[in-house]
Amino acid sequence: MLQPNDSQISNGNTPTAPQVLQLLLFVDDRPNSQEIIHQIQVYLKSNQGDFLSELQIIEIKEQPHLVEHFRLVATPALVKIAPGPRHVLAGSNLLEQLKKWWGRWLKAIGEQQTKEMSNGNSKSDGVASVEYSAELIRLSDEVFRFKKEKEELQAQLKFKDQVLALLAHDLRSPLTAASIALETLELVQAQPENDRTRQLKEQLYQQAKNQFRIMNRLITDLLEASRHNQSEFTVNHTCLYLQPLCEEVLEQFCKRFQDKAQILEVDLPQDLPPVYADPELIRQAIINLLDNAAKYTPEGGKISVSVIHRTNQKVQLSVCDTGPGIPEAQQDSIFEARVRLERDKAKDGYGLGLSLCRKVIRAHHGHLWVDSVLGEGSCFNFTLPVCP
Repeated sequence: MLQPNDSQISNGNTPTAPQVLQLLLFVDDRPNSQEIIHQIQVYLKSNQGDFLSELQIIEIKEQPHLVEHFRLVATPALVKIAPGPRHVLAGSNLLEQLKKWWGRWLKAIGEQQTKEMSNGNSKSDGVASVEYSAELIRLSDEVFRFKKEKEELQAQLKFKDQVLALLAHDLRSPLTAASIALETLELVQAQPENDRTRQLKEQLYQQAKNQFRIMNRLITDLLEASRHNQSEFTVNHTCLYLQPLCEEVLEQFCKRFQDKAQILEVDLPQDLPPVYADPELIRQAIINLLDNAAKYTPEGGKISVSVIHRTNQKVQLSVCDTGPGIPEAQQDSIFEARVRLERDKAKDGYGLGLSLCRKVIRAHHGHLWVDSVLGEGSCFNFTLPVCP
């Protein structure tokens, strides 16, 4: 709450309760602010006449909610809050403006007081103190803030309900496929051991393993997305070679690429230096980027994965596709949580993968971005620091 200061001025008792002219002077930390305060105080003290005046000094950095409430666009500013109507003066020539309006304000006060006396009312009602007005403003701002927080929480709860429904639907397919693979594997176990059964067992095992990886990725995405926006990953740094990691992840996608007749091009140099990174987090980032590439690249399209050693002690990994591309105006927003392009609403997913990728790369002090041409395709790139 605002506190009275030395600028509160009174000229003593009058036969009737005096009208009070209430003023707020908004100043910042510029060197001439104290001079402006002094000028206004001196003028009020010598020109108030038969009326009381209250001047409250407001430092903008300490009361930003008041600045927003009065919609101030310039400082210093002098606001007459009572008696109404409210009047705002602002600019470098504040004293000259005050001199211009002072007589009009006093005249209006005199007319109001005369009217009250003629009505037999010598008490000035309806003029709240500056402190009380400021407290009302602060409380209204608090109520507004609580309403906004309530809306955000309701939106988050609604999103979680939607995601849980999607998760239940999307988990059903890989869970069914994994169950069938394991049941078939159990039947094959009872057959005589030969090359054919060994090959079949290996295929069933890999199929079940891949389906469990899909389920794990869905669950991981949702768990990470449920974290607070400001939360950080726990990164277990180690010297990590990207070439074998990429090859291992690409092996999981081989069948998926083949099913859509997608062409895979790989450029993974043998002499790449290790990066300083968490293997599991980087694995998840690569999986998410490849998942996007496979999803949006049409049948017969091309997907390429490459890694280069940059001269600034960074290693760059790129995943490119020949999909529909991303409009330039939306190339930044796609990395935000739950953001999906309108054309992609019908596709599976939650709009979480790229957001998680960005969080992972930022946790490694790297950079994630996209180069895209609408109708030609996209390249998602990220950098990681070389292992010291």
